[in-house]
Amino acid sequence: MVATSPYQCLTLSLLILPPLLLTTYFMAAFPSPPAPVFINPSLASLPPTAKSWSIYPEDYYPGGGYAPLPSGKVRYWLMGPEKGKKVILIHGLSIPAIIWKDVAPTLAARGYRVLVYDLYGRGYSDAPLTTYSTNLYTTQLALLMQYLRWEKANIVGVSMGGAIAAAFTAQYPYLVDDGVALIASAGLMESSDISRTAKFMSSPLVQMLTASKPVQMYLQRLTNQSASPDQAPSNPILDIVRIQSAHLPGYNNALSSSLRDGPIRGEINSFRSPGFENKRVLVLHGTKDRTVNPKYASQITALLPQSSKKKLITIDGAGHDLSVSHGLEVSEALLDLLDGSSWKTLS
Repeated sequence: MVATSPYQCLTLSLLILPPLLLTTYFMAAFPSPPAPVFINPSLASLPPTAKSWSIYPEDYYPGGGYAPLPSGKVRYWLMGPEKGKKVILIHGLSIPAIIWKDVAPTLAARGYRVLVYDLYGRGYSDAPLTTYSTNLYTTQLALLMQYLRWEKANIVGVSMGGAIAAAFTAQYPYLVDDGVALIASAGLMESSDISRTAKFMSSPLVQMLTASKPVQMYLQRLTNQSASPDQAPSNPILDIVRIQSAHLPGYNNALSSSLRDGPIRGEINSFRSPGFENKRVLVLHGTKDRTVNPKYASQITALLPQSSKKKLITIDGAGHDLSVSHGLEVSEALLDLLDGSSWKTLS
């Protein structure tokens, strides 16, 4: 029998006790309560002299208001008669609700009750410092409808908004009325569809650098220079994107997180969800769309349940921002969808 010296016992204790105590501590330790979500400001925080107020003011549409939701305030506008059939328009990745400038008033003038709003991180809605996942966007819309006491509505989305519309229909089919429109819809894009520049710019390290004060000041200076009187007239839609990127700390994070974690990709199950059954579904795409390949329009149509009344419309020669470049055609297609009389025999 080998005798153990006091020195050896002490050595063994020093080797065994610390790991044992640490293990016990981590197993028994209770986590701290989660920190509140940090909220970055919206376009409403910019001074009245900012160019954004002349391009896309807070009262750009009539019937504006703010919904105080858990992840921040959401800016919305309501147009058209209160008793009209309800329609919700969802914008895409980078351009806020100004993208519906031609479509929303047209629908409202034809008797529909139209809701447009800014997604989190865009326009006049707050920008929570969080992951911009599909669930963030669908929950935002569900809570906004609850705030407005809307029990059901027709859902229309463009670009990333189309993917949100599909996910919303899959998750909350009881909140979706008879019509769904997916315009230049994302949702099935592959990683290879996203440019290397976009992937690089959306990386966490680059986002940390672009959020720094020196880079923000540089972007703001570039934006101010582009607004000088001796410059050629610019595109208001592109200007509002530049202003958000330069002046809103949460905007670039919202875009980059949406590319990495959001509904741009991976929504195949949403499109083939039973939530679309027995609904009229319009898939509208331009043949020259360089942002979301036109091939995805036919793929989305094929994924939709057989019981849905689906219609695929392509606009020859049109690019990605259909609601701006082809507002009349988009409005007419939506009016046909909402009326529904020509969809009864579709399968």
